[in-house]
Amino acid sequence: MESRPLPRSLRRRRAAVRLASAGLGVALGLGALALIWPRADRSLAPQALGSVADLAKPPTRPVTVLVIGSDAERPADPSNGAAPPGPANSDALLLLRVQPGGPLQLLELPIEAAVQLPGQQRPQPLGGLYRQGGVALVADAVRELTGLPPGQPDRYVVIGRAGLRQLIDGLGAIDVSPPRAMRYSDRRQKLSIDLQAGLQRLDGQQVEHMVRYRDPLAGEEGRRQQQQQLLRSLMRELVQTQRLPQLSALARNVLADADTNLSEGELLSLLAAGLAQPDALEVTDLPLLPSDPRHKPLRELAPLPQGVAGWQASP
Repeated sequence: MESRPLPRSLRRRRAAVRLASAGLGVALGLGALALIWPRADRSLAPQALGSVADLAKPPTRPVTVLVIGSDAERPADPSNGAAPPGPANSDALLLLRVQPGGPLQLLELPIEAAVQLPGQQRPQPLGGLYRQGGVALVADAVRELTGLPPGQPDRYVVIGRAGLRQLIDGLGAIDVSPPRAMRYSDRRQKLSIDLQAGLQRLDGQQVEHMVRYRDPLAGEEGRRQQQQQLLRSLMRELVQTQRLPQLSALARNVLADADTNLSEGELLSLLAAGLAQPDALEVTDLPLLPSDPRHKPLRELAPLPQGVAGWQASP
């Protein structure tokens, strides 16, 4: 899958995260965004939906959403039930930029990227910040890495493994094409993965296995490709006409299992804008330097050629 390069403003070999701003960073402007989403039309019955445009009115300006995929069953769980055991980490970090009239933009943030926290001598993995400081610290780090302006990301969603399964099972199953056979077994986690390569219908548990699987050769980059493929498949499934009457209930169920400051109406508004062009998803990866033996398995962000265009932060 081809990824777009980033502009110079996003070049950072390491993020210096300012903890002092963490408490402010994740307030995310609940009041300031009140005018972004037009008032919903309550008279529209689910059976009247003929297209994604009928789902809700899109936001009036681009909205950036931080998505944190937790390795716990649910965001509030005290333990992740994974390996290594302990408080939840983030297995996936995404920035979604939903813009009315434009394509959905996805920025994949590598969880193995090295970030330097003030007062700490050793760099930390970006994926471990959720365990240390929750959404606030992750949002501050992402803002530093990407050059987002103050107050962004506008919204956040933390979803655990149960929320992902519920989303897929709410649809019944989705068409996904795992790029390789995936087999893995771990008795400590009570985890057994056995997926074939190629196009097939996967249920919630199988989709969870696909995004959790880490190929020994492809590493975290391979997992990011699997996540991107899943998102594309999910968009194609959600935009089908017969799915439209289900979206309100799906949104409600996903929010019930997530930690988020999105309302149901806001989520439907973002879906209406993001699904308007399901085949126009723009995906960008933050590139990384090769592994350094001194900091394994952490990696630093790579410099980029001058003058290249890429993922743009919300204005």
